[in-house]
Amino acid sequence: MSEKPLILTVDSNSRNLELLNQFLTKQGYETIGVSSLEELDRILSELSEIKLVMLDIAGFDRTIWERCEQLQNKQIPFLVISPKQSATIQLQSLAHGARSMLVKPLVMRQLLALIKSLLGD
Repeated sequence: MSEKPLILTVDSNSRNLELLNQFLTKQGYETIGVSSLEELDRILSELSEIKLVMLDIAGFDRTIWERCEQLQNKQIPFLVISPKQSATIQLQSLAHGARSMLVKPLVMRQLLALIKSLLGD
């Protein structure tokens, strides 16, 4: 049996974070959820086995893009989740290394397909 891939979820809204982690766990992934930039920094410095990061940018300031650059430098693929469709956010996400951007509300089938393609499942 193969080890479950570890997905780091980042969301300032604790309820959304909980729902996303429950969904991913049911799909067979191991998750760690963080709701602050400080927690994100700590996890990134402590864990090397993160396979994917799902980053909801709502509720965070512009320094979130610095964290995206850190993820890119560590070669950890990440998805940006945005509260609204925005060409500016999409361009910034891709410029800072995001593999893709999803807009809320999330379509779970689309999300799963994207995760599987990024993890090589």
